[in-house]
Amino acid sequence: MISPFSVGVLPRIVFGAGSLKQVPELLKTFGSRVLVVTGGRALRATVQWQGLLDGMKGRGLSWEDMVVKEEPSPQLIDQAVRVYRHAGIEVVLGIGGGSVLDAAKAIAGLLPHGNSVMDHLEGVGPEIPYAGPSLPFIAVPTTAGTGSEATKNAVLSMHGPDGFKKSFRDDQLVAKYAVLDPDLLASCPPDLIAANGMDALTQLLESYVSTKANPLTDALALDGLAYVRDGLLDWHAGNPNAADGRAGMAYAALLSGITLAQVGLGVVHGLAAPLGAFFPIPHGVACGATVAVATEVNIRALEQRQPDSPALAKYARAGRLLRGKSHIDDDGARGFLVHLLKEWSASLAIPGLAAYGVEERDFPALVARCRGNSMKTNPLILNDEEVGEILARCL
Repeated sequence: MISPFSVGVLPRIVFGAGSLKQVPELLKTFGSRVLVVTGGRALRATVQWQGLLDGMKGRGLSWEDMVVKEEPSPQLIDQAVRVYRHAGIEVVLGIGGGSVLDAAKAIAGLLPHGNSVMDHLEGVGPEIPYAGPSLPFIAVPTTAGTGSEATKNAVLSMHGPDGFKKSFRDDQLVAKYAVLDPDLLASCPPDLIAANGMDALTQLLESYVSTKANPLTDALALDGLAYVRDGLLDWHAGNPNAADGRAGMAYAALLSGITLAQVGLGVVHGLAAPLGAFFPIPHGVACGATVAVATEVNIRALEQRQPDSPALAKYARAGRLLRGKSHIDDDGARGFLVHLLKEWSASLAIPGLAAYGVEERDFPALVARCRGNSMKTNPLILNDEEVGEILARCL
């Protein structure tokens, strides 16, 4: 018996090596005046960047461009809207990592209106519903982790003691096209591959066991986990199969964005929000540092309080898939899953939380600020002691 479910808006997806070449023609379908949002210097030093510019010139496009060097803040978004509000922009192109895509997504949503993004951020400010419309947005990821190219939310951050990490979220913000060219990932350094890879892995696993999961997202999550299993370590190590691993991780990250957008996440992302707001810890590192222990605590709590939860069988299935063996019993498969997550975090040299200044005295504030949207779809409600245990064991 399949329970009722619905599928939200998705972009049209273009996947494949060299697919960046299609972007100028896609932009032209929406207008001739483009805002191009990129990261720092890495992309602009590549032949792909010059090819993109030449293709845009050849189709009569004109553009403004801006650089996003770190996680976007509400102030950055508002400033960009002020600068480009009257520049005649008809379409926004975001080409970069998750921070770039989130910034471009938010700017596209607000350029037609000119108001502050603080009006719409979840959990802060007046939370005014977004009426739209958004400018057309094309997303081109250059990392494999966040899946932002497939989501309807732009994550914005304020750092410091009163910081937050919250989403501007609406179906109208979804990219018109998500263009995934694995060749753009070739210059990713190992530490970025590791952090983003653990983010994608965590998103796939958490959406798979989400309380809102459905057969469609389950199928996508399992397929994504298989590609992570077969690709992440090879790509990170630069093995002979690195190019295949890179393409597989681009695909897995896309699937993780689709699944999280449809059914939500869990405790790891619940904690990643305040960790990223209060400390200079990259999002993927926060995921990689906590996913093994959080999974272990979730499993133990389910066994104690909800032994009939379907999430227990799903954790076992994920363990069997990642091991590549189907004959392991459920207890053994869940144990292997936790072991493998710890092993991968170590192999990928993911730092512990203490490396970014997290101390035991910070736990009460982190626990108090972790119960946002992601925690609502965790397989069960963890109490404060269990969440504190996760933090303590991940220092």
